[in-house]
Amino acid sequence: MLLSTLLLIPLAGAGLILLLRAGALRAVRAVAVLASGATLLLACVLLGLFDPSDSGIQFFESHRWNPRFGTAFSLGLDGISLPLVLLAALLCLVAVLASAVRQGAKAYYLLLLLLEAALLGVFAARDWSLFYVFWELTLIPLFFLIDRHGGANRHRAALNFVLYTMGGSVFMLVALLVLFDAAPSHSFDMATMSQGAVALPAASQIAVFLGLLVGFGVKMPLFPLHGWLPLAHVEAPSPVSILLSGILLKMGSYGLIRAAEALPTAVLALQGWLAALALVSLLYGGVLAWTQRDLKAMIAYSSVSHMGVVLLGIAALNVAGITGAVMQMVAHGLVAGALFLLVGQLYERTHTRDIADYGSLARITPRFAFFTVIAFTGAIGLPGTAGFIAELHALIGGFERWGAWVVLLSLGVLVSAAYSVRTIGRLLTGPARPALSRVPDLNVGEAVIATVLCAGTVALGFLPGPLLGLIGASVRALAQKFGT
Repeated sequence: MLLSTLLLIPLAGAGLILLLRAGALRAVRAVAVLASGATLLLACVLLGLFDPSDSGIQFFESHRWNPRFGTAFSLGLDGISLPLVLLAALLCLVAVLASAVRQGAKAYYLLLLLLEAALLGVFAARDWSLFYVFWELTLIPLFFLIDRHGGANRHRAALNFVLYTMGGSVFMLVALLVLFDAAPSHSFDMATMSQGAVALPAASQIAVFLGLLVGFGVKMPLFPLHGWLPLAHVEAPSPVSILLSGILLKMGSYGLIRAAEALPTAVLALQGWLAALALVSLLYGGVLAWTQRDLKAMIAYSSVSHMGVVLLGIAALNVAGITGAVMQMVAHGLVAGALFLLVGQLYERTHTRDIADYGSLARITPRFAFFTVIAFTGAIGLPGTAGFIAELHALIGGFERWGAWVVLLSLGVLVSAAYSVRTIGRLLTGPARPALSRVPDLNVGEAVIATVLCAGTVALGFLPGPLLGLIGASVRALAQKFGT
């Protein structure tokens, strides 16, 4: 019942907020902090109880919903899903702490907790029907969070996000129904559907995998399915952007890993095409990030590039590549969370996100400058950060499979370094602008949140062993399905 409790805690917090009066801002915020904090605490308990040497599903629980339709409330974690559960719980707490909403605060915090429960459900689900329900549930709170609390073009951004995601979900649903029909016992259980998929002809497996790729590719997002991302990030409140980039994109890559696990024949047949798509996304996202003046748009496009590294690792279908993909998901979650946190706090003080409007912040706001350098260093993937460990594994895995072609990954890293160094230079150095002379630095609370995210990036860079050990057995078991 541990996983059910994990999902119930944020739901209980949302229910308690619903009972509070709208004007009780402190009480509403306190409940949201306590609920998200308790969720993170229970996630850490799960980490302590988890056996990293066991590649199977742990903490499994299943309750039949409708035997006739083969649906069940089935939850469980392995070494791939547990790090993402921890990341989701951490970033949701960060988003709550970073929020300073006054108008509509009750609905805002209630929606954040509902979103947290849905995110955790996606990573814990062991039934494809339950996975799909949680997948779709994330749309509702995100739509209202963007539409009610976003910027000037928030209505368009929220509608774009929903339409893109729902369009991709149609392909996903059709693919899952085909797998359900092929399952011997007509069940949506992930293991059962994987067994049924083996009996499908190779062409049918490829068609099903392509349907899932479209659905998951919208969320990652991959080129050319990324159209919703820049607008949603720019218009969303910064705490919501933390969740959008830090954890929502990981839903797509996690789903793609599960799809590859269920359809090994299809992913092997499409391996080269997936690698090509990964390299295009990597370079395309990096080049577009380089051309941006809006800080949030730049970070949004950089996410497309980072997700290209994840897809490349998955496409390698070997231990090193898949390890790099999972590591990159965690590393990017921490870095993107830190960057959107810092940019959001800076925007609240200056009301501009144009890089050209800044300068000499190293003297004016030294704490902000310090954390910004660490965050952009992590985004580049320099040695000593989690991104370096992730990209190194993806590079090794890609080289094992495709040889010198993987040098294009290095070009993507160089582009990332170019715009990151340029941004650091424009933000922190140069002539001081009179309008920025009285910009307050990060306060203690903001600095503590930034410290947690940046420290996680550096700690996993210098001491990646615990995370590599956590995911190792599950990654090896997955790679064996592809004969590697």
